[in-house]
Amino acid sequence: MIILLMFGSAIALFASVMFINQRTTRILGTVIFGVLFVGSTALMSLNYSHHFGMHQVTRTTTQKVYSAAGNLPVAIYQPVGTNGRDDVLIYKTSQDQKKPQHTQANEYTTSKMKFTNRSNAVLKTTETRWRFKNNFYKSLYLWSGMDSTLVKRTNVIEYPKVYVKVTTAQAKQLQKTTSSNAGQMQSQMKAYVSAQVQAAMAKNPKMSAQQIQQVSQQAEQKLMAQMIRTNIKSVQ
Repeated sequence: MIILLMFGSAIALFASVMFINQRTTRILGTVIFGVLFVGSTALMSLNYSHHFGMHQVTRTTTQKVYSAAGNLPVAIYQPVGTNGRDDVLIYKTSQDQKKPQHTQANEYTTSKMKFTNRSNAVLKTTETRWRFKNNFYKSLYLWSGMDSTLVKRTNVIEYPKVYVKVTTAQAKQLQKTTSSNAGQMQSQMKAYVSAQVQAAMAKNPKMSAQQIQQVSQQAEQKLMAQMIRTNIKSVQ
């Protein structure tokens, strides 16, 4: 509304000065529309420069994510800059997703990884945006483009501790290595998982099928992580 008022008063002010011949009417119109133009311009400037009529709203969302390298327990990132604040994190939102996604790379966004006791990876995004205080200001500054302006964003991907942090270049090398040694790795994996399951069942003979599956997955990820670390060291 303020935009319409600003342009409307500017046109009316011009018309009052240029086309009204009667002196009193011209002066009155010039004063009224001049005040409206200056006032609406000032309000517009205050909104752009000081976010007049707005307040900051912070919202956090949580989303389950997966390794961008398929079954490999790796946390992939693309290094940007030198302090790590601008690194881009790469992930998938579903296991069958073909093209991985990545966190935003701009001046408002900081992305980082954490390794926790979680059993699966999650992406926590915290955004702070400017929003209008109420419907009055929302209507007043309609079409201003200021609503939902991003102030800052923080992306944190929490990975299980077994995951290995690797760059995109290292991830590509790992995928080549695992493809060429797939048979050997599969044999080692089968033997290791079987041994871990047997050890767990010896401690708890009444393990359920779900518990056995959980032990198998944990053992598989643990051995895979060890292989990945060994592979990374060998190519450095």
